[in-house]
Amino acid sequence: MPISFEEARRQILEATIPLSSERVQLLDSVGRALAEDFYAPWDLPRYDNSAMDGFAIRAADAAAETELLITGYIPAGGTELQPVTPGCAVKIMTGAPIPPGCDIVVPVEETEVKDGRVRLLTSLQLREHIRCRGEDIAMGVMVLPAGTVLRPPEINLLASFGQSLVTVFRRPRVAILSTGDELVELGMPFQEGRIINSNAFSLAAAVRDAGGEPLLLGIARDTLESHREKLAQGFSADVLITSAGVSAGDCDLVREVLRELGAEEKFWKIDIKPGRPTAFAIKGGTKIFSLPGNPVSTLITFEVFVRPALRKMQGLTPAIRPVTKLPLAEPVRKRAERTQFQRVRVQAQNGRLVASSAGDQNTGILSTMVRANGMAILPAERDRFEAGDEVEVLFID
Repeated sequence: MPISFEEARRQILEATIPLSSERVQLLDSVGRALAEDFYAPWDLPRYDNSAMDGFAIRAADAAAETELLITGYIPAGGTELQPVTPGCAVKIMTGAPIPPGCDIVVPVEETEVKDGRVRLLTSLQLREHIRCRGEDIAMGVMVLPAGTVLRPPEINLLASFGQSLVTVFRRPRVAILSTGDELVELGMPFQEGRIINSNAFSLAAAVRDAGGEPLLLGIARDTLESHREKLAQGFSADVLITSAGVSAGDCDLVREVLRELGAEEKFWKIDIKPGRPTAFAIKGGTKIFSLPGNPVSTLITFEVFVRPALRKMQGLTPAIRPVTKLPLAEPVRKRAERTQFQRVRVQAQNGRLVASSAGDQNTGILSTMVRANGMAILPAERDRFEAGDEVEVLFID
């Protein structure tokens, strides 16, 4: 019996756990999730430093119109710190360490300099324009918990703490297998009645976009021997995705051979459109997704079932892309008792976002998938939707 969309995704995610961790170069960690908590090894900033180009002075000399003798200069990165003595000022650059005796930094634009002396144009408060040691992050504080996705700000933070190597969850290795005698590989001479194996490339692109490492296994021909050989190769990967050969036709051999090779099928057929003949199985540590062969169905079932699993394997949260409720621009009719994924184009109309049909929803129309930037998730319990009705929309662009 077919299961519901929600139940299928629940079973997949319950069977999926994060992969092992690995140490990678800092720049190679972008977009990946930390596999362990990161604690600050020192204070940030590491020392009191100037927030402005200006003059380091004592608080006792901070009154407006005061004139002070300039006795030194401290550049950013300076290590020879001239102390600030009564009636004197030290010129200082942004980021330079605060010298002994300094209580305030006066910005250069709030001063006048003449003949080796500086006159203060305004009065300032204690510690003004000084970045204090540890005011951003104190040593020993957990800065980034495990699971944090490393964006440019996190990369900056880790670099500030001297981390050239980072522990992240491993990327899943994903084997991709197409099936069918009708297929030819990209670059081969065109033959009437044949189909270029385009699904392998769309799936590989989708795997990379989700953070995985694709491995193209080629084409399994419509024989048991070819299926056995190719499917067995896929068991060395973390995930095996098959395209086509999962329905009930004479040449649909994927499920039969997977059972023969010891894979445990968790479900077959889901009450969705498109993508009803989708199967999920497990062989050892390999998760197996058998997707329909129609290019639109392949991409949609990857998005709603495979992509969340790949994200969970990498410790990425949320595993499922967030959805937004948006009004439909036109009425929709669908079959009841089956969740339907409507390809939509989300755009602004009269100052608000609406979801318009991206075109012909026939699963053979790939151009509609190209135009779409979202999918409206039409729930199974309803068969009619009017223009203006709000539905959940998953952004895919």
